[in-house]
Amino acid sequence: MNLTNRYDFVLVFDVKDGNPNGDPDAGNMPRMDAESGHGLVTDVALKRKIRNFVGLVKEQDQREPAPGEKRFEIYVREKAILNHQHQRAYAALKLDAVEAPADDQAQAEFALEGADVKSDAKKNKPAAKEKRKGSADDVTKARQWMCQNFFDVRTFGAVMALGVNCGQVRGPIQLTFARSVEPIVALEHSITRMAVATEGEAEKQQGDNRTMGRKHTVPYGVYVAHGFVSSFLAKQTGFDDADLELVFQSLAQMFEHDRSAARGEMSTRGLYVFKHDCELGNAPAHALFDRLQVKPKEAGAVARSFDAYSVSFDDQSLSVGQSVQAAPGVTLTRRC
Repeated sequence: MNLTNRYDFVLVFDVKDGNPNGDPDAGNMPRMDAESGHGLVTDVALKRKIRNFVGLVKEQDQREPAPGEKRFEIYVREKAILNHQHQRAYAALKLDAVEAPADDQAQAEFALEGADVKSDAKKNKPAAKEKRKGSADDVTKARQWMCQNFFDVRTFGAVMALGVNCGQVRGPIQLTFARSVEPIVALEHSITRMAVATEGEAEKQQGDNRTMGRKHTVPYGVYVAHGFVSSFLAKQTGFDDADLELVFQSLAQMFEHDRSAARGEMSTRGLYVFKHDCELGNAPAHALFDRLQVKPKEAGAVARSFDAYSVSFDDQSLSVGQSVQAAPGVTLTRRC
């Protein structure tokens, strides 16, 4: 069933003795705001966990798909070759696949996750623009096929103009970076492995066979992310009520199936959903978000558990499943 309402939501999660989202350009240190010291988790990291959860839940569907389509495939997955998926779309629709110009590919690869790039190929491009072959109608059909078959394409959108052109999709769901409620402390630990990788390393250590390493953790932090759902964009991609329910289920349970030694204990502590009774919305998202307060119970105290924080909407705490009227035409429900 098509979406006929606007939604905004707030995700509250925490981490204990783990690294919620390491920065590869900073030795995998936990990401943080350099000015305020608040911890950060990128929107891309959160989307990755949603994709992984949907892949787990819908694995059976992939083995036994409905005739003619596989609605819950994942487009951006580990070791995927995206152009192969584009070729599948053209093959399924019996269309002639034509490669995009090389400079367009470079632009699209970076635009896939919202990055900015200035291609050398574009700088050296001749004045006469190289025309991409293939009709707009073929691209439209391929884009629709990708939306129908790939959950993350119709949910988050994608730039699919690399190689075989399947166009560009704006997804109905958008997420912000998650930001910690208070400044975090990033700790660095030395760790030891009682083994080495090669005989040469063992000879150098005269049989001691130890490998030293480093590990980064946040002792404890509570993070808040905001999300938005557009029914207008949902109509364009085929995103429906069942897909939205799966996203909410993913946000509630994704950390339970994403355990690793590096991430410590991560848990969703609350998912608060604002449902507007129309498609345009009845109140600005920022005005609703500002009224949902996540704050420490005792200012200045060192927090090491979620019990040290309170979550309230207009000073009213909500239990799981409880709904309140947040504004005229807007209902707030705590989903988990």
